[in-house]
Amino acid sequence: MLKDQLYEVAQKFSGSTHGSSDYDKDIIFVRGSNDREYVPLSFLMKELPEISSIGILKSHGFVFSSYDFLEINEFDGWYQNQFNKRLSSKVMKNLGILHLPDQKAIFDTVEVVHQTFQILKDHKVLMNGKNLPIQLGEWYAKIIFGLHQIKSSSQRGFDFKTEADRTVEVKVHWHDATSPKGVKIKKSLAELSDYCIIMYISKNFTIRDILFLDSEFILRKFDSKGHTIFLKDQDVAGYFFSKSDKHFDKVINKTALMKFASPTLAMKLEDRLK
Repeated sequence: MLKDQLYEVAQKFSGSTHGSSDYDKDIIFVRGSNDREYVPLSFLMKELPEISSIGILKSHGFVFSSYDFLEINEFDGWYQNQFNKRLSSKVMKNLGILHLPDQKAIFDTVEVVHQTFQILKDHKVLMNGKNLPIQLGEWYAKIIFGLHQIKSSSQRGFDFKTEADRTVEVKVHWHDATSPKGVKIKKSLAELSDYCIIMYISKNFTIRDILFLDSEFILRKFDSKGHTIFLKDQDVAGYFFSKSDKHFDKVINKTALMKFASPTLAMKLEDRLK
């Protein structure tokens, strides 16, 4: 398996120092089987020619994140040990890490979380748990569409970008049905992005549908005088993944989409998502 081969290369690279090499100049590293093993992407591509691009890794479930976004305490020490130099803040700001999440463990956990949420709601302990669904929905978008999550140059925290450096606004709607008002999008955020992805997450934390729209299209078709745009189901029905194939080419990891889709969505996608 590609994963096993990659882990062997990461272990091999991490097993010796590389202070005389130029691999410290790489800005993308791939995590091995644990937080103490990494390999520069350029070295990995030399060792495994079948990995001709980041897209190949993403199609196998790897996720790209800015180093600033991840909480990996071991990487700093690994970097210093490998290259005999400290990881400077200037270098750190530009680093990206490709890592492979255990999708089965995440899927199993999602089911447990749903059950736990329901118990807490039934006993009136939890009244609003949107923070977790939003982060989970963003992660779904990230792994399905191969988005890079990098440090924002503005005050937004982290931006999502495609491999071609196109900016993506990810909006998560957590409910079993959409409000008649529709999903609310800030006009300013649509203006700052190339694409808008709306992840419709069911109460059981599975994906009930997806919208992938050009921001220019949203601004042209649904623009209003205010600062907010509402995407009502009836107005965008023809663009849902459950009905339209238009943006299937944007899907990098089809396995992840089918794994985390609700049974209803999975059935609608099964024969069309090739």
